[in-house]
Amino acid sequence: MTTATLPAPATARRGKVTQARGLHSEWIKFRSLRSTYLTLLIAVVAMIGIALMACWAAANRWHHLPMAERAHFDPAGRSIDGYVFAQLAIGVLGVLVVTGEYATGMIRATLSAVPRRLPVLWAKLAVFGAVTLVVTSVSSLLSFFAGQSMLSSQHIQTTLSASGVPRVVFGTAIYLTLVGLFGVAMGAVTRSTPGGIASVFGMLFVLPLILHALPSSWVDNIGPYLPSNAGQALTVLHTEPHQLAPWTGCGLFAGYVAVAIVVAAVLLKRRDA
Repeated sequence: MTTATLPAPATARRGKVTQARGLHSEWIKFRSLRSTYLTLLIAVVAMIGIALMACWAAANRWHHLPMAERAHFDPAGRSIDGYVFAQLAIGVLGVLVVTGEYATGMIRATLSAVPRRLPVLWAKLAVFGAVTLVVTSVSSLLSFFAGQSMLSSQHIQTTLSASGVPRVVFGTAIYLTLVGLFGVAMGAVTRSTPGGIASVFGMLFVLPLILHALPSSWVDNIGPYLPSNAGQALTVLHTEPHQLAPWTGCGLFAGYVAVAIVVAAVLLKRRDA
C-alpha cells in the first residue's frame, strides 16, 4: 500500500511594496476595464468626427464668410475643435479611475496591499496621465490632418511645421491630460462618481458661465484666470488681448491641478478607506 503524496500548497509570492509594483498593479486594473476603452474611444471619435464636420463646414461656407472672419480664421484651431467634447470623456474617465474602486469596495484591498497609500495615488496619476497623453496626442494629430484635408479644397489649410501649429496640436493633448489628472484628483477628494464629475464639470464649464452673468469688467479681469480659460490658451494659434499667454495659461492650469492633487493626497492619508 502506498501513500498518496499531496502537492504542496501554493504560496503567494511575497515581496516589498515598491512604486514600480504599484504602477504595474494600477496598469493591470486600468487596462482590464471595458469602460476604459469605451471612454477613450468616445474621446477619439469625438475629436476626429468634430474636426471633420467643423472643417467641412468652414470650407463650404468660406466664400460666404465676412472678410473680418476670414482674416482671423485659424485652420489649426478649427481642426482640433473636438477637444471641447473630448474633455468631457477624459474628465469622467479620470474620476472613474478612483471612484470605481470606492464603489466596488476594492479600494480596501488596494490600501491593505499598499498601507502607505500615497504610492497608490502616484501610480494612478502616472498610469492615467501616460495613457491619456499618448491617446490624445495621436487623436489631436489625426484630427489636425483630417481637418486640413477638408480645408485644402479652399486652399486655406496649414501645415504642422507652421509657426505655432505644433504648440496648438500637442498643447491640446497636454490640456486634455491635465483635465484627466484633475478628474483623478477630484475623484480621490470626493470618493463619489457623481460628486467627482460634478466637481470637474463645475470647475471647467459652470464657472465660466457664472462669470458671464457678472459685470463685463469682471469677465475681462477674472476670466483669463479660471482653470479652463487658462488651460485653453494653449489650444489657440493667436491669443486675444484678454487671454493669458499660451504657456502662462498652461502653467496656471497645471497649478490648479497640482493643488487638487495635494488636497487629494492629504485626504487619502487622513481618511479611513
